[in-house]
Amino acid sequence: MQYIVHEDPIRRAENNYIAQADLAPFDLDGQIEQLWLLPEQDGTYAVACIPFMTYGLALGDRVRLSPEIRVAEVVQTSGHRVLRTLLRPSADAERLGRSINLIKNSIRESGLLSEWHGERFVAIDVPPGTDMSRLFALLQREVDEAGAFWEWADAMPFSTTRS
Repeated sequence: MQYIVHEDPIRRAENNYIAQADLAPFDLDGQIEQLWLLPEQDGTYAVACIPFMTYGLALGDRVRLSPEIRVAEVVQTSGHRVLRTLLRPSADAERLGRSINLIKNSIRESGLLSEWHGERFVAIDVPPGTDMSRLFALLQREVDEAGAFWEWADAMPFSTTRS
């Protein structure tokens, strides 16, 4: 089993709870994402990190857990979206470093939150109504020039079973 972990979750707090999301329904057999959650008064949990691999979940979504402490269902969405970007490995370390810095600066200047998984993969929280034009222009340039890849992580709804 391979675990995808969040080293620095965006909403780390003393009362965080860690649960798992099975990634098999997303064709990532044998992988589990450990998600940071904040307990709510009604027995649900608010997602306190920006999911790296789990589709259909975003920062602030409220979820219910199974007895096995796995995310079982989304009970209320936050309206946020997750934009994921993967930079290709490069023999040109200077080019890769420049790309990383440009993306980090653009995220910061846009006022967005993000979490990095390694040095080439970033999950970006996109609140409702966010103007993404500047960041999209940068990402498109990275796709064209460096073979980067990006996707919306809500491309399929969260489900604990395969379709």
